[in-house]
Amino acid sequence: MPEFSRRSFIGAGAAVSGLGLLAACGRTGAAGSPSGALVTPTDAIVDAVEKERAGTGRERAFTLRAAESELDLGGRTVRTWSYGNALPGEELRVSAGDTLKATLENRLPDPTSIHWHGLALRNDMDGVPPVTQKAVEPGEDFTYRFIVDTPGTHWFHPHVGTQIDRGLYAPIIVDDPDEPLAYDEEWVVMLDDWLDGVDGTTPDAVLEEVRGGMDHGGHGEGGIDGMGGDAPMRMGNTLMGASSELLGGDAGDIYYPMHLVDGRPADDPRTFTAEPGARLRLRLVNAGGDTAYRVVLGGHRMTVTHTDGYPVEHREVDGVVLGMGERYDVLVTLEDGVFPLVALAEGKDATALGVVRTGSGRAPGKDVRPDGLDGKIVHATELKAAPEVRLEQRSPEAEHTIELTGTMGAYDWALNGRRFDHEDPTKGAYECEQGQRVRLVFKNSTTMWHPMHLHGHTFQIAGGGPRKDTVIVLPGESVKVDFEADNPGQWLVHCHNIYHGEAGMMGLMAYTA
Repeated sequence: MPEFSRRSFIGAGAAVSGLGLLAACGRTGAAGSPSGALVTPTDAIVDAVEKERAGTGRERAFTLRAAESELDLGGRTVRTWSYGNALPGEELRVSAGDTLKATLENRLPDPTSIHWHGLALRNDMDGVPPVTQKAVEPGEDFTYRFIVDTPGTHWFHPHVGTQIDRGLYAPIIVDDPDEPLAYDEEWVVMLDDWLDGVDGTTPDAVLEEVRGGMDHGGHGEGGIDGMGGDAPMRMGNTLMGASSELLGGDAGDIYYPMHLVDGRPADDPRTFTAEPGARLRLRLVNAGGDTAYRVVLGGHRMTVTHTDGYPVEHREVDGVVLGMGERYDVLVTLEDGVFPLVALAEGKDATALGVVRTGSGRAPGKDVRPDGLDGKIVHATELKAAPEVRLEQRSPEAEHTIELTGTMGAYDWALNGRRFDHEDPTKGAYECEQGQRVRLVFKNSTTMWHPMHLHGHTFQIAGGGPRKDTVIVLPGESVKVDFEADNPGQWLVHCHNIYHGEAGMMGLMAYTA
Protein backbone atom coordinates (compact mmCIF):
# COMPACT_ATOMS: atom_id res chain seq x y z
CA MET A 1 0.00 0.00 0.00
CA PRO A 2 1.55 3.38 -0.96
CA GLU A 3 2.13 6.03 1.69
CA PHE A 4 0.52 9.45 1.42
CA SER A 5 0.86 12.85 3.00
CA ARG A 6 -1.45 15.84 2.76
CA ARG A 7 1.16 17.65 0.65
CA SER A 8 1.28 14.73 -1.81
CA PHE A 9 -2.47 15.06 -2.33
CA ILE A 10 -2.32 18.83 -2.66
CA GLY A 11 0.55 18.69 -5.12
CA ALA A 12 -0.91 15.97 -7.33
CA GLY A 13 -2.86 18.34 -9.55
CA ALA A 14 0.01 20.79 -9.83
CA ALA A 15 2.31 17.98 -10.94
CA VAL A 16 -0.06 17.18 -13.79
CA SER A 17 0.45 20.60 -15.32
CA GLY A 18 4.10 19.75 -15.98
CA LEU A 19 3.44 16.52 -17.83
CA GLY A 20 2.52 17.98 -21.19
CA LEU A 21 -1.00 16.63 -20.90
CA LEU A 22 -2.51 19.36 -23.02
CA ALA A 23 -0.48 18.17 -25.95
CA ALA A 24 -0.95 14.50 -25.17
CA CYS A 25 -4.71 14.79 -24.84
CA GLY A 26 -5.32 17.00 -27.81
CA ARG A 27 -6.86 20.48 -27.92
CA THR A 28 -10.38 19.81 -29.06
CA GLY A 29 -13.70 20.46 -27.45
CA ALA A 30 -16.71 18.15 -27.39
CA ALA A 31 -17.51 18.75 -31.05
CA GLY A 32 -13.90 18.60 -32.24
CA SER A 33 -13.50 22.37 -32.23
CA PRO A 34 -10.00 23.79 -32.75
CA SER A 35 -7.55 25.14 -30.19
CA GLY A 36 -9.08 27.95 -28.15
CA ALA A 37 -12.31 26.11 -27.43
CA LEU A 38 -13.29 25.42 -23.85
CA VAL A 39 -12.41 22.14 -22.18
CA THR A 40 -15.60 20.15 -21.65
CA PRO A 41 -16.31 17.84 -18.69
CA THR A 42 -15.83 14.75 -20.89
CA ASP A 43 -12.60 15.79 -22.62
CA ALA A 44 -9.63 13.42 -22.46
CA ILE A 45 -7.60 15.75 -20.25
CA VAL A 46 -10.19 15.41 -17.47
CA ASP A 47 -9.66 11.66 -17.42
CA ALA A 48 -5.89 12.06 -17.69
CA VAL A 49 -5.73 14.36 -14.66
CA GLU A 50 -7.90 11.93 -12.70
CA LYS A 51 -5.43 9.12 -13.40
CA GLU A 52 -2.61 11.25 -11.98
CA ARG A 53 -4.32 11.74 -8.62
CA ALA A 54 -2.71 9.93 -5.70
CA GLY A 55 -4.92 6.95 -4.92
CA THR A 56 -5.03 4.05 -2.49
CA GLY A 57 -6.67 1.64 -4.91
CA ARG A 58 -9.53 1.11 -2.46
CA GLU A 59 -13.11 1.68 -3.62
CA ARG A 60 -15.86 2.70 -1.20
CA ALA A 61 -19.39 2.09 -2.47
CA PHE A 62 -22.51 3.87 -1.20
CA THR A 63 -26.16 4.12 -2.27
CA LEU A 64 -28.00 7.41 -1.78
CA ARG A 65 -31.76 7.31 -2.23
CA ALA A 66 -33.37 10.73 -2.67
CA ALA A 67 -37.08 10.53 -1.98
CA GLU A 68 -40.06 12.32 -0.50
CA SER A 69 -40.24 11.78 3.24
CA GLU A 70 -41.93 12.79 6.43
CA LEU A 71 -39.54 13.98 9.13
CA ASP A 72 -40.16 14.71 12.79
CA LEU A 73 -38.56 18.04 13.67
CA GLY A 74 -39.03 18.27 17.41
CA GLY A 75 -42.63 17.13 17.39
CA ARG A 76 -43.54 18.89 14.15
CA THR A 77 -43.92 16.55 11.19
CA VAL A 78 -42.98 18.04 7.84
CA ARG A 79 -43.22 16.67 4.33
CA THR A 80 -39.91 17.21 2.56
CA TRP A 81 -37.20 15.52 0.48
CA SER A 82 -34.23 13.75 2.02
CA TYR A 83 -31.55 11.10 1.59
CA GLY A 84 -32.52 7.83 3.25
CA ASN A 85 -35.45 9.36 5.15
CA ALA A 86 -33.04 11.05 7.57
CA LEU A 87 -31.93 14.60 8.38
CA PRO A 88 -29.09 15.06 7.80
CA GLY A 89 -28.49 12.13 5.52
CA GLU A 90 -26.12 9.42 6.69
CA GLU A 91 -22.49 10.54 6.95
CA LEU A 92 -20.13 9.19 4.29
CA ARG A 93 -16.62 8.47 5.51
CA VAL A 94 -13.60 7.66 3.34
CA SER A 95 -9.84 8.06 3.49
CA ALA A 96 -7.93 10.42 1.25
CA GLY A 97 -7.00 8.61 -1.94
CA ASP A 98 -9.98 6.24 -1.87
CA THR A 99 -12.25 5.98 -4.88
CA LEU A 100 -15.82 6.98 -4.05
CA LYS A 101 -18.57 5.11 -5.87
CA ALA A 102 -21.92 6.66 -4.93
CA THR A 103 -25.12 5.64 -6.71
CA LEU A 104 -27.85 8.25 -6.58
CA GLU A 105 -31.32 6.70 -6.80
CA ASN A 106 -33.71 9.48 -7.70
CA ARG A 107 -37.15 8.67 -6.32
CA LEU A 108 -38.19 12.32 -6.20
CA PRO A 109 -40.91 13.82 -8.41
CA ASP A 110 -38.30 16.14 -10.01
CA PRO A 111 -34.84 15.77 -11.59
CA THR A 112 -31.90 16.11 -9.20
CA SER A 113 -28.12 15.72 -8.85
CA ILE A 114 -25.37 15.60 -6.20
CA HIS A 115 -22.65 18.22 -5.88
CA TRP A 116 -19.69 17.23 -3.70
CA HIS A 117 -19.01 20.52 -1.94
CA GLY A 118 -15.31 21.11 -1.24
CA LEU A 119 -13.92 18.15 -3.16
CA ALA A 120 -11.45 18.73 -5.99
CA LEU A 121 -12.86 15.98 -8.15
CA ARG A 122 -13.04 15.24 -11.87
CA ASN A 123 -15.26 17.72 -13.71
CA ASP A 124 -17.84 15.27 -15.06
CA MET A 125 -18.67 14.15 -11.48
CA ASP A 126 -19.29 17.65 -10.07
CA GLY A 127 -23.08 17.29 -10.25
CA VAL A 128 -24.05 20.62 -11.83
CA PRO A 129 -26.74 20.43 -14.53
CA PRO A 130 -26.55 21.60 -17.26
CA VAL A 131 -22.81 22.29 -17.01
CA THR A 132 -21.24 18.96 -16.02
CA GLN A 133 -24.08 16.45 -16.42
CA LYS A 134 -27.73 16.06 -17.30
CA ALA A 135 -29.99 16.10 -14.28
CA VAL A 136 -30.95 12.64 -13.06
CA GLU A 137 -34.60 12.13 -13.97
CA PRO A 138 -37.24 10.73 -11.57
CA GLY A 139 -36.97 6.96 -11.35
CA GLU A 140 -33.45 6.93 -12.78
CA ASP A 141 -30.07 6.18 -11.13
CA PHE A 142 -26.68 7.78 -11.67
CA THR A 143 -23.33 6.60 -10.29
CA TYR A 144 -20.69 9.13 -9.28
CA ARG A 145 -17.19 7.64 -9.30
CA PHE A 146 -14.00 9.59 -8.57
CA ILE A 147 -10.84 9.63 -6.46
CA VAL A 148 -11.27 11.66 -3.28
CA ASP A 149 -7.94 13.36 -2.66
CA THR A 150 -9.03 16.27 -0.43
CA PRO A 151 -8.86 15.43 3.30
CA GLY A 152 -11.17 17.29 5.62
CA THR A 153 -14.73 18.22 6.49
CA HIS A 154 -16.94 18.39 3.40
CA TRP A 155 -20.60 17.80 2.49
CA PHE A 156 -22.89 17.07 -0.44
CA HIS A 157 -26.18 18.42 -1.72
CA PRO A 158 -28.13 18.85 -4.99
CA HIS A 159 -27.34 21.56 -7.51
CA VAL A 160 -30.80 21.82 -9.07
CA GLY A 161 -32.99 24.81 -8.30
CA THR A 162 -33.68 25.35 -4.60
CA GLN A 163 -33.43 21.68 -3.63
CA ILE A 164 -30.58 22.38 -1.21
CA ASP A 165 -33.10 24.23 1.00
CA ARG A 166 -35.04 21.03 1.56
CA GLY A 167 -33.56 18.08 3.48
CA LEU A 168 -31.15 16.88 0.80
CA TYR A 169 -27.74 17.19 2.44
CA ALA A 170 -25.24 15.13 4.43
CA PRO A 171 -21.58 15.30 5.49
CA ILE A 172 -18.70 13.54 3.77
CA ILE A 173 -15.64 13.27 6.00
CA VAL A 174 -12.35 12.47 4.32
CA ASP A 175 -9.84 11.18 6.85
CA ASP A 176 -6.23 12.32 6.57
CA PRO A 177 -3.89 9.28 6.74
CA ASP A 178 -1.34 11.55 8.42
CA GLU A 179 -3.81 13.23 10.78
CA PRO A 180 -1.74 15.60 12.98
CA LEU A 181 -4.47 16.42 15.51
CA ALA A 182 -4.82 14.53 18.78
CA TYR A 183 -8.35 14.33 20.17
CA ASP A 184 -10.65 11.93 22.02
CA GLU A 185 -14.10 12.61 20.60
CA GLU A 186 -15.59 13.97 17.38
CA TRP A 187 -18.94 15.55 16.59
CA VAL A 188 -19.97 16.47 13.06
CA VAL A 189 -22.45 19.35 13.48
CA MET A 190 -24.66 20.33 10.55
CA LEU A 191 -26.44 23.68 10.89
CA ASP A 192 -29.52 24.47 8.85
CA ASP A 193 -32.28 27.04 8.49
CA TRP A 194 -35.60 25.29 7.88
CA LEU A 195 -38.88 26.25 6.18
CA ASP A 196 -39.79 23.37 3.87
CA GLY A 197 -43.14 21.80 4.70
CA VAL A 198 -43.97 24.27 7.46
CA ASP A 199 -47.47 25.67 6.90
CA GLY A 200 -47.31 24.50 3.28
CA THR A 201 -44.19 26.51 2.46
CA THR A 202 -41.62 25.27 -0.08
CA PRO A 203 -38.30 26.77 -1.18
CA ASP A 204 -39.63 27.11 -4.74
CA ALA A 205 -42.55 29.21 -3.51
CA VAL A 206 -40.18 31.39 -1.49
CA LEU A 207 -37.97 31.93 -4.54
CA GLU A 208 -40.95 33.10 -6.56
CA GLU A 209 -41.93 35.43 -3.72
CA VAL A 210 -38.52 37.12 -3.47
CA ARG A 211 -38.05 37.25 -7.25
CA GLY A 212 -40.85 39.80 -7.24
CA GLY A 213 -38.52 42.14 -5.37
CA MET A 214 -38.41 43.12 -1.72
CA ASP A 215 -39.13 46.83 -2.02
CA HIS A 216 -42.65 46.46 -0.66
CA GLY A 217 -42.85 49.41 1.70
CA GLY A 218 -45.02 49.23 4.80
CA HIS A 219 -44.09 47.62 8.08
CA GLY A 220 -44.76 43.96 7.58
CA GLU A 221 -46.28 41.65 10.15
CA GLY A 222 -44.37 42.83 13.22
CA GLY A 223 -41.26 41.42 14.85
CA ILE A 224 -40.44 37.74 14.63
CA ASP A 225 -42.26 35.68 17.26
CA GLY A 226 -43.86 38.82 18.60
CA MET A 227 -40.56 40.51 19.49
CA GLY A 228 -40.55 44.25 19.26
CA GLY A 229 -37.73 46.78 19.28
CA ASP A 230 -35.18 46.37 16.52
CA ALA A 231 -36.25 42.84 15.59
CA PRO A 232 -36.47 42.22 11.83
CA MET A 233 -39.92 42.50 10.30
CA ARG A 234 -41.53 39.55 8.57
CA MET A 235 -43.48 39.99 5.34
CA GLY A 236 -44.73 36.60 4.21
CA ASN A 237 -41.57 34.51 3.97
CA THR A 238 -39.23 37.47 3.61
CA LEU A 239 -37.45 39.56 6.24
CA MET A 240 -37.04 43.32 6.33
CA GLY A 241 -34.38 44.88 8.53
CA ALA A 242 -32.39 41.74 9.36
CA SER A 243 -29.06 43.36 10.19
CA SER A 244 -25.74 42.12 11.56
CA GLU A 245 -22.74 44.24 12.53
CA LEU A 246 -20.58 41.14 12.12
CA LEU A 247 -21.73 40.85 8.49
CA GLY A 248 -21.54 44.56 7.77
CA GLY A 249 -25.24 45.26 7.23
CA ASP A 250 -28.12 43.26 5.79
CA ALA A 251 -27.95 39.73 7.19
CA GLY A 252 -30.50 37.80 5.13
CA ASP A 253 -33.68 37.88 3.06
CA ILE A 254 -35.66 34.88 4.24
CA TYR A 255 -37.72 34.12 7.34
CA TYR A 256 -37.14 30.61 8.69
CA PRO A 257 -39.44 29.24 11.40
CA MET A 258 -36.76 26.83 12.65
CA HIS A 259 -32.99 26.63 12.94
CA LEU A 260 -31.52 23.16 13.36
CA VAL A 261 -28.50 21.34 14.75
CA ASP A 262 -28.31 17.90 13.15
CA GLY A 263 -31.96 18.08 12.18
CA ARG A 264 -33.20 19.04 15.65
CA PRO A 265 -34.74 22.39 16.70
CA ALA A 266 -33.76 24.31 19.83
CA ASP A 267 -36.68 22.99 21.88
CA ASP A 268 -35.61 19.37 21.21
CA PRO A 269 -31.82 19.55 21.00
CA ARG A 270 -29.36 16.84 20.13
CA THR A 271 -27.18 15.89 23.14
CA PHE A 272 -23.55 14.86 22.72
CA THR A 273 -22.14 12.92 25.68
CA ALA A 274 -18.47 12.72 26.64
CA GLU A 275 -16.18 12.53 29.67
CA PRO A 276 -14.90 15.63 31.48
CA GLY A 277 -11.46 16.61 30.20
CA ALA A 278 -12.04 14.98 26.82
CA ARG A 279 -10.57 16.72 23.80
CA LEU A 280 -13.49 17.23 21.38
CA ARG A 281 -13.14 17.92 17.67
CA LEU A 282 -16.17 19.78 16.38
CA ARG A 283 -16.62 19.64 12.62
CA LEU A 284 -19.03 22.50 11.89
CA VAL A 285 -20.92 22.69 8.57
CA ASN A 286 -23.37 25.43 7.53
CA ALA A 287 -25.91 23.73 5.26
CA GLY A 288 -28.32 26.67 5.39
CA GLY A 289 -29.90 28.49 2.49
CA ASP A 290 -29.87 32.12 3.67
CA THR A 291 -28.40 32.25 7.20
CA ALA A 292 -24.95 32.82 8.65
CA TYR A 293 -24.37 31.29 12.08
CA ARG A 294 -22.24 32.58 14.96
CA VAL A 295 -21.24 29.43 16.88
CA VAL A 296 -19.99 29.17 20.47
CA LEU A 297 -19.86 26.45 23.13
CA GLY A 298 -20.97 27.91 26.43
CA GLY A 299 -18.30 27.94 29.14
CA HIS A 300 -15.48 27.16 26.71
CA ARG A 301 -13.08 28.75 24.28
CA MET A 302 -12.27 26.92 21.09
CA THR A 303 -9.13 26.48 18.99
CA VAL A 304 -9.68 26.82 15.25
CA THR A 305 -7.66 24.17 13.39
CA HIS A 306 -9.22 23.98 9.90
CA THR A 307 -11.53 25.87 7.61
CA ASP A 308 -13.13 24.25 4.56
CA GLY A 309 -11.05 21.15 5.21
CA TYR A 310 -7.63 22.83 5.16
CA PRO A 311 -5.42 23.38 8.24
CA VAL A 312 -4.76 26.87 9.56
CA GLU A 313 -2.36 28.24 12.14
CA HIS A 314 -4.17 27.45 15.37
CA ARG A 315 -6.16 30.34 16.83
CA GLU A 316 -7.98 30.43 20.16
CA VAL A 317 -11.31 32.27 19.96
CA ASP A 318 -14.71 32.43 21.62
CA GLY A 319 -16.52 31.44 18.44
CA VAL A 320 -16.63 31.38 14.65
CA VAL A 321 -19.02 32.73 12.04
CA LEU A 322 -19.99 30.44 9.16
CA GLY A 323 -21.53 31.57 5.92
CA MET A 324 -23.57 29.09 3.90
CA GLY A 325 -21.30 26.35 2.58
CA GLU A 326 -18.42 27.10 4.97
CA ARG A 327 -16.91 24.59 7.39
CA TYR A 328 -14.75 24.97 10.47
CA ASP A 329 -12.97 22.38 12.59
CA VAL A 330 -12.30 23.43 16.18
CA LEU A 331 -10.84 21.70 19.25
CA VAL A 332 -12.33 22.10 22.73
CA THR A 333 -11.22 20.62 26.05
CA LEU A 334 -14.47 19.83 27.82
CA GLU A 335 -15.27 20.99 31.34
CA ASP A 336 -17.48 19.05 33.76
CA GLY A 337 -21.20 19.78 33.41
CA VAL A 338 -23.83 20.51 30.76
CA PHE A 339 -23.11 23.12 28.11
CA PRO A 340 -25.03 24.72 25.22
CA LEU A 341 -23.66 24.64 21.69
CA VAL A 342 -25.36 27.76 20.35
CA ALA A 343 -25.55 28.78 16.70
CA LEU A 344 -26.94 32.31 16.56
CA ALA A 345 -28.72 33.07 13.28
CA GLU A 346 -27.06 36.37 12.41
CA GLY A 347 -29.55 39.22 12.29
CA LYS A 348 -32.57 36.96 12.65
CA ASP A 349 -33.10 36.88 16.44
CA ALA A 350 -33.12 33.09 16.53
CA THR A 351 -30.76 30.27 17.48
CA ALA A 352 -30.04 26.65 16.77
CA LEU A 353 -29.02 24.61 19.81
CA GLY A 354 -27.15 21.45 20.71
CA VAL A 355 -26.09 20.21 24.14
CA VAL A 356 -22.75 18.81 25.33
CA ARG A 357 -23.07 16.76 28.52
CA THR A 358 -20.06 15.60 30.53
CA GLY A 359 -21.72 15.46 33.96
CA SER A 360 -24.87 16.06 35.91
CA GLY A 361 -27.01 19.16 35.64
CA ARG A 362 -30.03 20.61 33.97
CA ALA A 363 -29.96 21.05 30.20
CA PRO A 364 -29.95 24.68 29.04
CA GLY A 365 -33.17 26.20 27.73
CA LYS A 366 -33.78 27.05 24.09
CA ASP A 367 -33.23 30.78 24.69
CA VAL A 368 -29.78 30.43 26.28
CA ARG A 369 -27.28 33.10 25.19
CA PRO A 370 -23.69 32.30 26.33
CA ASP A 371 -21.34 35.21 27.00
CA GLY A 372 -19.06 33.96 24.23
CA LEU A 373 -21.52 35.26 21.62
CA ASP A 374 -20.23 38.73 22.48
CA GLY A 375 -16.60 37.63 22.60
CA LYS A 376 -13.95 37.17 19.94
CA ILE A 377 -15.68 35.79 16.83
CA VAL A 378 -13.23 35.03 14.05
CA HIS A 379 -13.70 35.64 10.32
CA ALA A 380 -11.81 33.43 7.88
CA THR A 381 -9.95 36.46 6.53
CA GLU A 382 -8.30 36.83 9.97
CA LEU A 383 -6.75 33.34 9.81
CA LYS A 384 -3.49 32.16 8.25
CA ALA A 385 -2.92 28.99 6.25
CA ALA A 386 -0.80 26.33 7.93
CA PRO A 387 2.70 26.23 6.38
CA GLU A 388 2.22 22.83 4.74
CA VAL A 389 -0.75 24.00 2.62
CA ARG A 390 0.33 27.49 1.64
CA LEU A 391 0.58 28.16 -2.06
CA GLU A 392 4.09 28.91 -3.26
CA GLN A 393 4.56 32.60 -3.91
CA ARG A 394 3.97 33.25 -7.58
CA SER A 395 2.52 36.05 -9.66
CA PRO A 396 -0.85 35.26 -11.25
CA GLU A 397 -0.91 34.65 -15.01
CA ALA A 398 -4.66 35.25 -15.16
CA GLU A 399 -6.81 37.61 -13.13
CA HIS A 400 -10.56 38.18 -13.08
CA THR A 401 -12.47 40.82 -11.17
CA ILE A 402 -15.84 39.39 -10.25
CA GLU A 403 -18.12 42.19 -9.13
CA LEU A 404 -21.04 41.13 -6.97
CA THR A 405 -24.00 43.19 -8.09
CA GLY A 406 -27.70 43.56 -7.36
CA THR A 407 -30.13 44.83 -4.76
CA MET A 408 -32.63 43.34 -2.35
CA GLY A 409 -35.30 45.71 -3.65
CA ALA A 410 -35.17 44.43 -7.24
CA TYR A 411 -33.70 41.03 -6.33
CA ASP A 412 -31.48 41.24 -9.41
CA TRP A 413 -28.41 39.46 -8.02
CA ALA A 414 -25.68 38.88 -10.62
CA LEU A 415 -21.94 38.77 -11.31
CA ASN A 416 -20.58 41.79 -13.16
CA GLY A 417 -24.18 42.78 -13.85
CA ARG A 418 -24.80 39.55 -15.83
CA ARG A 419 -27.31 37.00 -14.60
CA PHE A 420 -26.34 33.37 -15.15
CA ASP A 421 -27.85 31.89 -18.30
CA HIS A 422 -28.85 28.25 -17.73
CA GLU A 423 -29.53 27.87 -21.47
CA ASP A 424 -26.04 29.11 -22.40
CA PRO A 425 -23.90 28.67 -19.26
CA THR A 426 -20.56 29.40 -20.95
CA LYS A 427 -21.70 32.91 -21.94
CA GLY A 428 -19.40 35.38 -20.21
CA ALA A 429 -17.24 32.61 -18.71
CA TYR A 430 -14.06 33.55 -16.85
CA GLU A 431 -11.27 31.73 -18.65
CA CYS A 432 -8.01 30.18 -17.50
CA GLU A 433 -5.46 27.68 -18.79
CA GLN A 434 -4.12 24.49 -17.28
CA GLY A 435 -1.08 25.23 -15.10
CA GLN A 436 -1.78 28.91 -14.53
CA ARG A 437 -1.90 30.68 -11.19
CA VAL A 438 -5.27 32.45 -11.25
CA ARG A 439 -6.37 35.39 -9.14
CA LEU A 440 -10.04 36.19 -8.50
CA VAL A 441 -11.00 39.54 -7.03
CA PHE A 442 -14.44 39.36 -5.45
CA LYS A 443 -15.64 42.97 -5.32
CA ASN A 444 -18.87 43.42 -3.41
CA SER A 445 -20.77 46.45 -4.71
CA THR A 446 -23.96 45.51 -2.85
CA THR A 447 -25.23 46.33 0.62
CA MET A 448 -25.32 42.66 1.61
CA TRP A 449 -22.71 40.00 2.36
CA HIS A 450 -22.22 37.05 -0.01
CA PRO A 451 -20.56 33.65 0.61
CA MET A 452 -18.72 33.03 -2.67
CA HIS A 453 -17.95 29.43 -3.60
CA LEU A 454 -15.64 28.04 -6.31
CA HIS A 455 -16.18 24.46 -7.45
CA GLY A 456 -13.39 21.97 -8.08
CA HIS A 457 -10.58 23.95 -6.42
CA THR A 458 -9.41 25.50 -3.22
CA PHE A 459 -8.10 29.04 -3.28
CA GLN A 460 -5.89 30.86 -0.82
CA ILE A 461 -6.98 34.23 0.48
CA ALA A 462 -4.28 36.69 -0.55
CA GLY A 463 -1.79 37.84 2.05
CA GLY A 464 -1.18 34.41 3.54
CA GLY A 465 -4.82 33.73 4.40
CA PRO A 466 -6.36 30.27 4.68
CA ARG A 467 -7.02 27.78 1.91
CA LYS A 468 -10.77 27.66 1.28
CA ASP A 469 -13.46 27.02 -1.30
CA THR A 470 -16.08 29.39 0.18
CA VAL A 471 -15.43 32.88 1.53
CA ILE A 472 -17.61 35.63 2.99
CA VAL A 473 -17.33 38.92 1.09
CA LEU A 474 -18.70 41.77 3.18
CA PRO A 475 -20.64 44.67 1.63
CA GLY A 476 -18.44 47.34 0.08
CA GLU A 477 -15.32 45.20 0.45
CA SER A 478 -13.12 43.13 -1.85
CA VAL A 479 -11.43 39.79 -1.23
CA LYS A 480 -8.56 38.57 -3.40
CA VAL A 481 -8.02 34.82 -3.73
CA ASP A 482 -5.50 32.75 -5.71
CA PHE A 483 -5.72 29.18 -6.97
CA GLU A 484 -3.78 26.75 -9.12
CA ALA A 485 -5.52 25.87 -12.39
CA ASP A 486 -4.80 22.16 -12.03
CA ASN A 487 -8.26 20.63 -12.49
CA PRO A 488 -9.49 21.20 -16.06
CA GLY A 489 -13.11 21.60 -17.00
CA GLN A 490 -15.99 23.99 -16.42
CA TRP A 491 -16.61 25.03 -12.82
CA LEU A 492 -19.28 27.15 -11.19
CA VAL A 493 -18.36 30.18 -9.12
CA HIS A 494 -21.40 31.48 -7.27
CA CYS A 495 -22.99 32.93 -4.19
CA HIS A 496 -23.96 30.12 -1.81
CA ASN A 497 -27.07 31.96 -0.72
CA ILE A 498 -29.36 29.64 -2.68
CA TYR A 499 -31.84 32.41 -3.48
CA HIS A 500 -29.14 34.79 -4.70
CA GLY A 501 -27.60 32.04 -6.82
CA GLU A 502 -30.90 31.06 -8.39
CA ALA A 503 -31.72 34.72 -9.05
CA GLY A 504 -28.56 34.91 -11.16
CA MET A 505 -25.44 35.36 -8.97
CA MET A 506 -23.53 32.54 -10.66
CA GLY A 507 -20.83 32.32 -13.29
CA LEU A 508 -18.45 29.83 -14.86
CA MET A 509 -14.69 29.40 -14.50
CA ALA A 510 -13.77 27.60 -17.71
CA TYR A 511 -10.47 26.15 -18.90
CA THR A 512 -9.48 26.80 -22.47
CA ALA A 513 -8.19 23.85 -24.48
